[in-house]
Amino acid sequence: MKKYVVPLVIFVALGLLLAYGLNLDPRRIPSPLIGKSLPAFSLATVTDPARKVGRDDLLGRAYLLNVWASWCVACRQEHPYLNELTGRKAVTIIGLNYKDKREDALGWLGSLGNPYELSLMDNDGRLGIDLGVYGVPETFVIDKQGVIRYKQIGPITPEVWEQKLAPLIKELS
Repeated sequence: MKKYVVPLVIFVALGLLLAYGLNLDPRRIPSPLIGKSLPAFSLATVTDPARKVGRDDLLGRAYLLNVWASWCVACRQEHPYLNELTGRKAVTIIGLNYKDKREDALGWLGSLGNPYELSLMDNDGRLGIDLGVYGVPETFVIDKQGVIRYKQIGPITPEVWEQKLAPLIKELS
């Protein structure tokens, strides 16, 4: 009888662990940067390589920092909705063009529309690394003081906007 107790306990523990894991949302990955300031940076814009923009230039308003690239399939999926949000003046969107070529980024924006107030070039991915980006698209909600309040992994959809991002932007504005 005793020889069955240990395997039974192990089996039950593994079953509970599996049940717990199946209830987790695989898209929800907590970011250690939530509640911390946006890292310092100075980057050129996609449209004007001579224009440098830094963290402090973006203070004073809440906005979305959308990490995108012309080679990103999921970015193409979310792009029409970003254009719609900009058209409705629902939110300010700052782009972070991640590990891309300027000419490809300009072509993308020229053909698909430009939802960004401005888009920064992160050619080497340094700011992306500082932000903990491991895939695009990723979007950060930044408050008026430059503090990261939320990180969205994956495309922004109408559901994500209505349920998560819009209420937070409204609260921060």
